[in-house]
Amino acid sequence: MTEQLAMTAPANHPSVKSGKIGVLLVNLGTPDGTDYASMRRYLKEFLTDRRVIEWSRLFWYPILFGIVLNTRPGKVGKAYETIWNKERNESYLRTYTRNQADLMAKTFADRPDVIVDWGMRYGQPSIASRMEALQKAGCERILVFPLYPQYAAATTATVNDKAFEALLKMRWQPALRTVPPYHDDPVYIDALATSIERHLATLDWEPEVVLTSFHGIPKSYFDKGDPYYCQCQKTARLLREKLGWSKEKLQVTFQSRFGPEEWLQPYTDKTVEKLAQEGVKRIAVLNPGFVSDCLETLEEIAEQAAESFHHNGGDKFTHIPCLNDSAEGMAVLEHVVRRELAGWL
Repeated sequence: MTEQLAMTAPANHPSVKSGKIGVLLVNLGTPDGTDYASMRRYLKEFLTDRRVIEWSRLFWYPILFGIVLNTRPGKVGKAYETIWNKERNESYLRTYTRNQADLMAKTFADRPDVIVDWGMRYGQPSIASRMEALQKAGCERILVFPLYPQYAAATTATVNDKAFEALLKMRWQPALRTVPPYHDDPVYIDALATSIERHLATLDWEPEVVLTSFHGIPKSYFDKGDPYYCQCQKTARLLREKLGWSKEKLQVTFQSRFGPEEWLQPYTDKTVEKLAQEGVKRIAVLNPGFVSDCLETLEEIAEQAAESFHHNGGDKFTHIPCLNDSAEGMAVLEHVVRRELAGWL
């Protein structure tokens, strides 16, 4: 049968590329610009994701299309303006994700059979477009890497959903692997500890408290079985042990809540206020759950939280950058990729 098909194939049939392995780094996403239309388009895709907002569509859509998408794009656009990469006219999340993919490709320069690419769950480049590009480039196997150390259905799972959804439209599907959470990987913990120590060494003061601020999720998601909260706590515990710090020195908080329901606590903004009001004068904040600095770290923490701390009586505040495309950050990503490619390389 195969021989018969080969004999009857059209003479002008394009040659099929094969034998390659794709690595697709995927982050949350980014608007194309800070203008109203770009922000609305991005927020619509994000806030219509059933993994992100689990409320009934009958309840949520009137609020989303009647209020949120008419008022929030302008507000969020102004926030993005304060942290926009003006040189490249893009968000820093896009800049860092591209850099991470470029640097990862260099680590596999001796393996021409490995192709590294990047995409976004929301916005461009889409997961589907990059999956298609990798498949056309001859990737018979693709490793999808959701860039989240801790697993949450609203982050990791929705990336995986989109990756498998892309396969539905392919006649010749590549084999697909997805990267599991690496919240307790020693290489990741070591990189976080190194980044903290290096940053604090640049200061002429020492923080009394260091907050590990993770992105929050609604408490109801945790109650339904999402492991995110437990994985965040484990990351913090291992980081404490690595640094030799107490629970009072290194504390866990959750940021970026949205809507009326209760989210994971303690809240970062409330904790920052409380610490300042109780007489704590020097704090540092880092974001271990974010692979790259973005709106939630550069604007919400480095700007808003710092302003709140000072307003409530605090004196010294510093934001410890994410691992981004640093040597330590890339060491973590490469370690995870090589581990998950075992048996394929």
